[in-house]
Amino acid sequence: MKVTSLSLRNYRNYPEVDLSTDHRVNVFIGQNAQGKTNLLEAIYMLALTKSHRTSKDKELIRWGEDRATLAASAERKYGDCRLQLDVTNQGKKARINGLEQRKLSEYIGTLNVVLFAPEDLEIVKGSPGVRRRFLDMEIAQVHPSYLHSLSQYHKVLVQRNNFLKSGQAHKPANEALLSVWDEQLATYGSKIMLRRQGFITKLQAWAETVHRGIAGGGERLEVGYAPSLEMAGAEEETVLFDRFMIKLTQTKEQELRRGATLVGPHRDDLSFRINGKDAYSFGSQGQQRTAALSLKLAEIELIKEETGEYPVLLLDDVLSELDRHRQTQLIETFRSKVQTFITTTGVEGIRMESLDDVRLFRVNEGAVDDRPE
Repeated sequence: MKVTSLSLRNYRNYPEVDLSTDHRVNVFIGQNAQGKTNLLEAIYMLALTKSHRTSKDKELIRWGEDRATLAASAERKYGDCRLQLDVTNQGKKARINGLEQRKLSEYIGTLNVVLFAPEDLEIVKGSPGVRRRFLDMEIAQVHPSYLHSLSQYHKVLVQRNNFLKSGQAHKPANEALLSVWDEQLATYGSKIMLRRQGFITKLQAWAETVHRGIAGGGERLEVGYAPSLEMAGAEEETVLFDRFMIKLTQTKEQELRRGATLVGPHRDDLSFRINGKDAYSFGSQGQQRTAALSLKLAEIELIKEETGEYPVLLLDDVLSELDRHRQTQLIETFRSKVQTFITTTGVEGIRMESLDDVRLFRVNEGAVDDRPE
């Protein structure tokens, strides 16, 4: 998979930009706050229709304008395509080869990306919410239907929480209404949890192999799923649904007191263990960073396994954050098989001599100089 061109109109600080990006490695160089990350964010948006930096669409539209348009041409194993995403204050519209997609879930998965930013180095010791977002974004790329279940689940969750907070749930006459939300929550929640479990099982296999190579074979990384509801390995959706409903019954009184839903995928987490010890509590900073790097490299291989081709890799100012050994491991991974976009304030911290087919772009105040160096 390869992005061969990128065009932006009134996106962030870019009034207009058209870039040819058909090189194996594309490096955006510039000082901070010039718009380098905006370019990577645009590619991420074209893949997932969401920003990794904000949930507010209006922040993506250039000041004083009412619409932002992002477009890219992509080469894929199963056919080239032209992607376009229009962003307004009323929402987003996505097109593939000029045809508007009825649902964003029908568009997602056309372009696959893996983003690696400095904050991802904190994924091991960050909040559970960060890890759930990581899961959701990666699963959605290879299983677009997952987004539908996730969206429906969160709608039910908001309604159920509002009902619990209102105090109306204490009235016997309203028990039937709560039961309806319980069934919907368990229906969508079971689908989400089973998909997450399967994804993490595959991710663990790849992460363990990658980590062994980076750490020199002296450490074993285990990535595990930590759901809020007990799961007994791979099981039928109906079995998990029944267990979900039982758990909601058991926690009902506690939920009524606290005014919040206490069971479900919105409370899931990931666990990381190195040689059997919890990496969050007992891992050194170096071990935690190696685990995070292993996870990202495992993503690349897992997407290849699921889709039949490698994703595009986006490295947002991350190479300078890695020591020489980890940088070498990352470069060796993408140099021969993955198209990569890199942002950096300077090439001094990057082993440029080890990269092939490189194009440098200078970024300054929302303008990109794409003349060959």
